Amino acid sequence: MRIAIAGAGPGGICAGIKLKEAGFEDFVILERSSKVGGTWANGRYPGLCCDTPSLLYSFTFEQKLDWTRTCARQPEIREYMQHCVDKYGLGPHVRFGAEIREARWDEGESRWQLSLADGSTVAADVFISGLGMFNELNWPDIDGLDGFAGRVVHTGDWPEEGLEVRGKRVAVIGCAASATQAVPQLAKDASSLVVYLRTANWVVPKEDDAYTEEQLEEFRSNPAIGMAKRNEYLDWVEAVLTFDKPVMLKELEESAHENRSVVEDPVTREKLRPRVPFGSQRILFSNDFYPTFNLPHVELVDDPIEAVTAAGVRTAEGREREADVLVLATGYDTTKFLSVIEVVGRGGARIEDVWQDGAHAYLGLAVSGFPNLFMLYGPNTNQGSILLMHEYGCDYIVRKLERMRANGLAWIDVRQEVVDEYNDALQRHLGTVEVLQTIGTKYYRAASGRIVTQWPYTMAEYRERTTRPDEDAYEEHRAADLEPASAV
Repeated sequence: MRIAIAGAGPGGICAGIKLKEAGFEDFVILERSSKVGGTWANGRYPGLCCDTPSLLYSFTFEQKLDWTRTCARQPEIREYMQHCVDKYGLGPHVRFGAEIREARWDEGESRWQLSLADGSTVAADVFISGLGMFNELNWPDIDGLDGFAGRVVHTGDWPEEGLEVRGKRVAVIGCAASATQAVPQLAKDASSLVVYLRTANWVVPKEDDAYTEEQLEEFRSNPAIGMAKRNEYLDWVEAVLTFDKPVMLKELEESAHENRSVVEDPVTREKLRPRVPFGSQRILFSNDFYPTFNLPHVELVDDPIEAVTAAGVRTAEGREREADVLVLATGYDTTKFLSVIEVVGRGGARIEDVWQDGAHAYLGLAVSGFPNLFMLYGPNTNQGSILLMHEYGCDYIVRKLERMRANGLAWIDVRQEVVDEYNDALQRHLGTVEVLQTIGTKYYRAASGRIVTQWPYTMAEYRERTTRPDEDAYEEHRAADLEPASAV
């Protein structure tokens, strides 16, 4: 069984390790960049760190307890991903500079044909996507952006050599996740920093201390201490992120208001006050974002941007603020998932068309009409620690491949009625989550308004659902069959 994995990020790395563990050795991980790590290799902006506590951000089979901080920074997370690749022997399986442009199901051969940007092709019996949510950069549609005379950098494509802003006038467009982390760092060196705000976000303070050497030694010598702390974080995350604990949500909302109260200028402080219910947009975490606006060379502008000029940014009121560097903190198109590439399944069905009202899948893993195709960080699987969600998804995929191997199956395809029933129930439940009824951000929703990113239950619930026997959910075909191997 030849297996192709898209992406050498956390999902692809987890899949490779789980495949090897199950005795599947004939696989290739196709990575478009030159390093493993996915978002943690491609995202390099100053201040980039994980919102999830570090002790939750490692695989359970390769638990790391000696993170240097409560919330790890990008270089340390990238290093951990490289460690996993090295320890589990994935290096020979990774092919760098391999950007997939199209995946097409060959019905005659019962396999996937992957077309790469360099003109080469890869044939695979099974295609596993580890592309997830953070692939396609969201470039703002602003008049004149191409005519800016200075340097334009997107936070999701930060230069590997870094960006020198010392003594320069910096403009940051966007005020959400990446801006919350990058703005305090850019302010340290810029001669002036203007942050352009469209939507104020909820920013909660976070535990973010550096562990002392004594603490790290204690974690190493007595892992039970680190695991107890990890489980403490896990219980908290599981309780909060289902958005059904009003008391906990209210406490977080109040802590966010208290966090914002450090902004000294009342006008600026009011601009930063969120206008939507807590939880209706991605919750952000930072201790140093709000204090940055107390610096004399930092300005917050909420007047809508009219255009980017050669010299800077002009807003609707007619004022132009000059800049040497323009930083686009405008995130990713988080709702496309695998449709960032052309994917064609049975009967010529395009996944982009199947998802015209919003991405959806069975368990976030499989789409009817696309045999032997599985996704990690697929639709409606964004929750808690994505590494845990990856593990549960990979375990599910491996069990399906083991069934195929044991029964001589050429392909399996989830039934449409199963996908529909699952997603109808999921959307009904999402409709009962009060804070998600306000459209506070496009991060969660497709253009149709359908919530396509969030898993509204606990991670434990996802593990339970992905371990239930569900052989009857799939149409199965043996290599020589004209009829299904099982017709349940």
